[in-house]
Amino acid sequence: MKLEFAKEAKNAEFKVIFTIKKDLAHRFVSDQKLLEKLNYDGADESCAILAERGEIYVGVEDAVDLESFRIAAAKAIRAVKELKIKSAAAANYDFADRENCGAASGAEVSRAIAEGFLLGFYAYDRYKSKAKPSVLERLIFTAENYYGAAIDEKSLKSALEQTAIVCEGVNYARDLVNTPPDEMTPAALAAEAQEAARELKLQCDIYDADFLRKEKMGAFLAVSRASKEPPRLIHLAYKPKKPRKKVAIVGKGLTYDSGGLSLKPADYMMTMKADMAGGAAAIAIVKTAARLALPLEIHAIVGATENMIGGDAYKPDDILRAKNGKTIEVKNTDAEGRLVLADCLCYAQDSLGELDFLLDLATLTGACVVALGEYTSGVMGFNETLKDSLLGAADLGGELAAKLPFNRHLKKLIKSEIADITNAVSTRYGGAITAGLFLAEFIEEKNREKWAHLDIAGPSFVEKSWGANPHGASGAAVRWVTEFLRKL
Repeated sequence: MKLEFAKEAKNAEFKVIFTIKKDLAHRFVSDQKLLEKLNYDGADESCAILAERGEIYVGVEDAVDLESFRIAAAKAIRAVKELKIKSAAAANYDFADRENCGAASGAEVSRAIAEGFLLGFYAYDRYKSKAKPSVLERLIFTAENYYGAAIDEKSLKSALEQTAIVCEGVNYARDLVNTPPDEMTPAALAAEAQEAARELKLQCDIYDADFLRKEKMGAFLAVSRASKEPPRLIHLAYKPKKPRKKVAIVGKGLTYDSGGLSLKPADYMMTMKADMAGGAAAIAIVKTAARLALPLEIHAIVGATENMIGGDAYKPDDILRAKNGKTIEVKNTDAEGRLVLADCLCYAQDSLGELDFLLDLATLTGACVVALGEYTSGVMGFNETLKDSLLGAADLGGELAAKLPFNRHLKKLIKSEIADITNAVSTRYGGAITAGLFLAEFIEEKNREKWAHLDIAGPSFVEKSWGANPHGASGAAVRWVTEFLRKL
């Protein structure tokens, strides 16, 4: 579906009309009495279709909250896509008086609506033998305004163009994560990065197991050993002229995780194709930043592998040596993501020199889902200002995130009696934080204030639709980190 901008919606087959704070008397409502007969009161996420008039109404209860507009727009587009129409239009909601939308600008409101449309329209039906794709092709934003005030058409058009780019990045990440693991192998994920490099003239280096051995990345290698699919270290880079900052984004790329010899129960193996959501997001973020022409040098580094079982599988009780020389006692082979990330974080710091920011994205722990629920990501690190900036970016980007605090008592739990550290702790409590503290052991002192760990295990893949997200992959962290980069 394509976003367009027009002065007015003369050629659109349908109009999407938002009723805000149950206001059924504003200038866009054509028949208030008919809506009341349909029992439509404009409540949050309520929806009514007036087919004869070519109108769909959707309620927004809280005009201060951008997420309310995203969710309402997603609700509307899911209804519209079921109709046999090729075009729909939506007015602009640039609140001139600001009392109706708080601190949000008109461009932010329109951007939120556009995100709801584009993200809510997404469906993964590649494997449906009788898929019924929507015929909707065009969504037109008009210069008509909710309160009749004049709007800045140039700013609105620019905001819509940028929103379309970001949403394409989110949907790209969703496609990668939703692809079955027999197809989305480490080599296939590497091929996606190479294709992105060809498309956007980026730098892309793909490294195999021989390189990992040469670089003494023993933790990463151990995880990959039992799989017939060879590992790949993916390094995708966007390098504009005269960049203002240098940012590294390290992504966990477990294209499938069986748990290894510490085998997962059968029902826990379902959705484990999503264990590469951090890696998919990292690649999508670099693609998005390049398309937005952000003045930043951005590197995506993804450790792509499978965690499988077999005669060559790494074992509980093994001692692994990571790239920085630290030794790791293996207590649980299902705590494999942190092993791959440890070596990839070392690689990023060794190969990239001076960094301004170092982020890692990972579906790292079920404990984070227990702590925060399945819709919220956890943010960890040593720099409170950086963490607060990331929380602000998550809010603007339409994602939920919360800080999880490090403390000295939890840090003691990752100590090992026979190695430097252990990859799993003996208590069931604080598992998301102890995993973050494990990763911190691989952050050089000079980068401690530049690093943040984002555990996206909860929202990356949910088996029911929520907000503007469909069943399955959400593209978690793409909007969030892109917003953070834009603010730099």
